[in-house]
Amino acid sequence: MGLKGELGFIGGGKMGEALLKGLLKAKVVRAEQVCVFDASAGCLEHLKETYGINVCRSNQELVTRSDVIILAVKPQVMAAVLDEIRPGMTAKHLVISIAAGIPLRYLEGRLPEKIRIIRVMPNTPALIGEGATALARGRYASIKDLQLAEQVFSAVGRTVIVEEKYLDAVTGLSGSGPAYVFAIMEAFIDAGVRMGLSREVARVLTLQTVLGSVKLAMETGEHLGCLKEMVTSPGGTTIAGLHVMARAGFNGILMDTVEAATRRSQELREEVLKS
Repeated sequence: MGLKGELGFIGGGKMGEALLKGLLKAKVVRAEQVCVFDASAGCLEHLKETYGINVCRSNQELVTRSDVIILAVKPQVMAAVLDEIRPGMTAKHLVISIAAGIPLRYLEGRLPEKIRIIRVMPNTPALIGEGATALARGRYASIKDLQLAEQVFSAVGRTVIVEEKYLDAVTGLSGSGPAYVFAIMEAFIDAGVRMGLSREVARVLTLQTVLGSVKLAMETGEHLGCLKEMVTSPGGTTIAGLHVMARAGFNGILMDTVEAATRRSQELREEVLKS
């Protein structure tokens, strides 16, 4: 099902481009329905030449031309962007924000009353169409609005619907999570090298092991504990390794990691509200 109306991107950076690419590939939107504004002229030229979309000369022009507006700018410039677009906002507009740490009440306070807003938290695997995105709707957004936003982000991965109060936890888990996974994979590769494997062999084995494990979990739907038991023979090599992980408090380390990122997300949110 295609998206009706005009779609505008404020910000054409990596995440904005990933979303645009996914939407066009999935035929959720046609190139002629899309307009983009970015402060970088080079970015706009790249997007126009690569995807055949329309470019705007200002945020105000983009608002005039769009029905759905995706805010894909950095949090530190959000206030200025909202002040620019506020005069042109009307009841026809649906606003979707992917800016980390910018709460709905801040967005609603900076835009005209009763503007429909959806706040989303994607992650970087959206760049290859394998993102994990959580969505939360504002006070004036309808279920239909939420479904439309879900359709948009389903084009670049999987989506979940949550209450906004859980978005800090989402940030700590899936938003920051790719960095933790990359760190774990890097450690695996180093471990292979330490045991005598070449770095290239260790890299291939590590990446495929992680990819295969994820696919196995998703496609079988089995409990992760059951899948772990499939590999763990009594007195074997796997249980020896798992024993080391347990003794080091591996699970607790990961839980503390996500908690720390969640708390930092909460702190950043409060800093935004005080500004």
